[in-house]
Amino acid sequence: MNLARTVLITGGNRGIGYSIAQEYVALGHRVAVSARTGQGPKGSLTVIADVTDPESLDRAISEVEAKLGPIEILVANAGITKDTLLMRMSDEEFESVIDTNLNGVFRVIKRASKSMIKAKFGRIVLIGSVVGLLGSAGQVNYSASKSALVGLARSITRELGARGITANVVAPGFINTDMTAELPEAQQLEYKKSIPLGRFAEAEEVAKVVTWLTSDDASYISGAVIPVDGGLGMGH
Repeated sequence: MNLARTVLITGGNRGIGYSIAQEYVALGHRVAVSARTGQGPKGSLTVIADVTDPESLDRAISEVEAKLGPIEILVANAGITKDTLLMRMSDEEFESVIDTNLNGVFRVIKRASKSMIKAKFGRIVLIGSVVGLLGSAGQVNYSASKSALVGLARSITRELGARGITANVVAPGFINTDMTAELPEAQQLEYKKSIPLGRFAEAEEVAKVVTWLTSDDASYISGAVIPVDGGLGMGH
């Protein structure tokens, strides 16, 4: 039986992050979500934070630990996209995506891992993407930020593994969210043709992999990239 743990999910107010938070709540964990706006699911604590603002993270993590106890599981999910072709992409469009999706992950891990090191226990999951290793035209900023999470997780594994802390990347493919629902039907069909399983994933299918990866069943997995992409990124 897995113990109830204190969990923090960044960007847990919508999409995949919201589903991950719901899954942890359903499993009986003490769950906090950080968000710039909005709320996490029922049964979770929402703290307002922006991963690009170090002071807001300090406040949010202090609040989580004061109310729920030291953070034991961190799911770094907050991310943004600013898609456009390389030749049209401004420096700001590149740098802001890196600042949220990579620098923001570093800032959260650095702060949340203090309690893990003290407790000699921790589970860190970084939400990557199939395009991190497969690549995607029009997404050099996003794919670079997601690819970098692999090196981050593997370096953390080498640095903190002996202290009972694991770090892994979950790399989703196309997920049924508000964003994909807005795509024209012809485009959705085109994308589905490239996915061996022939469909988009449900957010819960990602959430269940994340919660399993932080459970006792997966305690010897670290530095891994777990694809949840219907076979889209095979070989990567």
